[in-house]
Amino acid sequence: MGILTEHFVLSNGVAIPKLGLGTWQTPNDVAPQAVRTALEVGYTHIDTARAYRNESGVGEGLRSSGIPRERIFLTTKVGAEFKSYESAKQSIDTSLRELDAGYIDLLLIHAPRPWPEMDGGANRYFPENIEVWRALEEAQRRGDVKAIGVSNFEIDDLTNLTSHCEITPVANQIEFHIGCTEPELTAYCQANDILVEAYSPIATGELLTNQAIAEVAARYGKSIAQVCIRHALQCGCLPLPKSVHAEFIAEDADVDFEITAADMAVLDAITVD
Repeated sequence: MGILTEHFVLSNGVAIPKLGLGTWQTPNDVAPQAVRTALEVGYTHIDTARAYRNESGVGEGLRSSGIPRERIFLTTKVGAEFKSYESAKQSIDTSLRELDAGYIDLLLIHAPRPWPEMDGGANRYFPENIEVWRALEEAQRRGDVKAIGVSNFEIDDLTNLTSHCEITPVANQIEFHIGCTEPELTAYCQANDILVEAYSPIATGELLTNQAIAEVAARYGKSIAQVCIRHALQCGCLPLPKSVHAEFIAEDADVDFEITAADMAVLDAITVD
């Protein structure tokens, strides 16, 4: 089973599978089958979010798979628009109800600012994120959540939390792929025992026509997607490829090979627009 049986260990001691199925843009009525397919392939890590509007479908897929809940790692996220303690608490309660999975393994703040303000908004929402984080901390203490973290947070967003809160984020889920590796942020997270989760590891498909990556892939007899996923793993990140097609879900998990240091250097030198 290779990579599908391997885990990272979060800073609070919780084991998290090294590869997960992303479900962004997966419709709610398609999510149950996509989740079941991934679990049949051997995935044990499923990632969703309130914003994806498919939590009930993801939960249905988990429950109908026949796989014991304790063998599955489930991640969801508080909506980026919820920037108060009460609204975050309501988001968490809604996720627990929609997923109907008993508990959440990893709960993230989806973004430090509401989506319309992520590109250049003046308000950094530092006090508000502290309030949201308080709701996540309480959910963890209640046992509704096993671990808590963030997504799309920059270094100053992270230090805002770590300097004011009791529980340190265990993960930061960011866009991470060849040509977009956020070296300063990634280094900061890894130096502070915050796992970097890589969403869009294939750049939402944009890297599938990259000739430089294709040349590397040919040397290993692998696809471009597999090289992108393996690259993220060798950078110490947890990739979350997304697909609803059985053949691609299986292909994305077939990454038990090693990219040489020389080829990693080639991939790290690639730039994308």
